[in-house]
Amino acid sequence: MSARWPETPVDFPKAAHETLKDSQLRSNLGHATTAIRAKREDVVSEVDDWESLRDEGAAARDRSLRRLDEMLVRLEESVTAAGGHVHWAADKESAQRLVVDLVKATGSDEVIKVKSLLTDELELNPALQDAGIHAQETDLAELIVQLGGDRQSHILVPAIHRNRREIRDIFRRELPGAEDVSDDPAALAEAARRHLREQFLRVPVAISGANAAVAETGTVAVVESEGNGRMCLTMPKTLITVMGIEKVLERWEDLGTIMRLLPRSSTGERMNPYTSLWTGVTPDDGPEEFHLVLVDAGRTNALADPVGRDTLRCIRCSACLNVCPVYERTGGQAYESIYPGPIGAILTPQLQGLDTAPTLPWASSLCGACYEVCPVKIDIPKILVHLRGRVTAETNASGKGHHAGAERLAMRSVARVMDSRRAYEAAQKAGRLGLSLMNNGRGARGALPGLSGWTGSRDLPDPERSFRDWWREREAGELEQGPDAPALPQAAQDPAARSGAAMPGTPGPEDALPTDVPRLHGEDRA
Repeated sequence: MSARWPETPVDFPKAAHETLKDSQLRSNLGHATTAIRAKREDVVSEVDDWESLRDEGAAARDRSLRRLDEMLVRLEESVTAAGGHVHWAADKESAQRLVVDLVKATGSDEVIKVKSLLTDELELNPALQDAGIHAQETDLAELIVQLGGDRQSHILVPAIHRNRREIRDIFRRELPGAEDVSDDPAALAEAARRHLREQFLRVPVAISGANAAVAETGTVAVVESEGNGRMCLTMPKTLITVMGIEKVLERWEDLGTIMRLLPRSSTGERMNPYTSLWTGVTPDDGPEEFHLVLVDAGRTNALADPVGRDTLRCIRCSACLNVCPVYERTGGQAYESIYPGPIGAILTPQLQGLDTAPTLPWASSLCGACYEVCPVKIDIPKILVHLRGRVTAETNASGKGHHAGAERLAMRSVARVMDSRRAYEAAQKAGRLGLSLMNNGRGARGALPGLSGWTGSRDLPDPERSFRDWWREREAGELEQGPDAPALPQAAQDPAARSGAAMPGTPGPEDALPTDVPRLHGEDRA
C-alpha cells in the first residue's frame, strides 16, 4: 500500500535538505521535466490564440467559483435527474465514511481505483483498508507507487522520481507473475496490463476522481492516457466518483475550453488519448449505479480569501511543477503533501491550514515561471507572497517553521530603529563594527547563533561607509575646495556629474538633499 502522508508535515527546508542528498532523484526529475517542458512548448506554439485561450480558461473557472453554491445545487439536480446519486462531504473524515459505507453496501470487499488524486488527499486507501476493503490502483504510475509502498511526487506522473530500473525491481518483488520482467518499458507495461486485466473483469466496484463536472448537464469528465480509466468507468456495476467542489463548471462550452488547455499543458499532447464523459446512469451501458461524492475539505476556506481563492482555478495540469527550479531539485516528496510544486505551495496551506504547512509558501524563488505556463492564469507568486504575510500575521509559525515570537520582536526593533535617523545611523556604525569583529561571517568568529544559516553558504561583504557619510563628505568637499580638502568619491569629482549632465545614477545639484535627510512619508517612501 502507498505510504501515508504525515498529519503534521516536516518543515520544507528540513525535508528538502534530505531529498537534495539523492542524486538519482535529481537526475530522474531533471530528465523527465526537461522532456515534458519541450513537448509542451512545441504544442503550445501551434495555437495562435493561446493567450486568449488562457483568458477564456480563467474566465470559465471564475464564473463557476463566483457562484459556486448555485453551481453545486444545479449539478446535484442534473445528476439526480439522470439517475445518479449525490452525496456531500464537509471534510476528510466524512468523505471516508461515505465511501466506505457505499462500498460496503455493494457487498464487495475490494475496489479498483483510477484518477484518484483527491482520494489520496483524503487518505481513502488507508480508510478502506481499515474497513477490510482492498483498493487496487489501476493507473500505471499509481500502481508503481502502491506496490513500492511509496508516496507520490508529481501531480500528473506520481512515480516521476523512479527510473525504469527501479520500477523493474519493484515489479519483480511485488507484482504477481512479473518475477523475470526486464526494464524495457513495453515489458513493464505488459506485466502491469496482465495483472490489471483480471481485476477489471472481476471487481464489481470502482472509485474514480474527476477532472470536471458540468452543472447544466450533470456530465462528469475524466481524461487519461492509458485506457485503464475507461475500463474502471465502464465495466464495474457500481461507480463512485469523488470530486472536489471546485471542479464544477457552469456550461458545456466551458468544458470544451478546459479540454483544449489541459492536454497541451499537462502531457504536451494536442488532445487526450482517452476522454471519458458520462451523465448519470444509462440502462445496459456502463455501471448500474453511480454515486457522486462532492468534497469540501477546506475548499470553502480558500474561497473566502479574496487573493487565495484563485488557487481553486487549478485544473491539475502540473505545468507549474515542470518549470519550477525548486521542485526540479528537491522533488515532490519534500513538500510532504499530495500536492507538490508551486501549486502545492499555495494549495496545501489553504486546505490543511496555515499552521499545518507554514513553510510551503517559502518553497519558491518567486521567479514567476509558474504563472507564465499556468493555463488558467493563476498568479502563483502573488498568492505565495500573500500567504507568507498571512502565516506571519495569523499564526505562531514564521516562514522558517519556528516559533515567531523572536522574529516579531526583531522586526519591531528594526522598525523602531528605521523610524529614527539618529538610531538608524547609530545602528549602521554598530553594524559595521560588529561585522569587523565577526570577520564578516567567515570562520569560527562568524558562526554566531542566528547567523549560521546565512553565513554558512556565503560571505558578508566588507563593511563600507554609509550613503549618509558619503553625502556629508560630498557636501563638505563642495564647500572646501582648498588644497587640504578631503578626497571625494570619483562620481563627485566628475565635472559632468557635478554639472548635472547625463551621468546615469549620479545625483546632480538639482537633486541635492540637505545634510540631515528627513524621513519620507506616504507616497514619497520608496
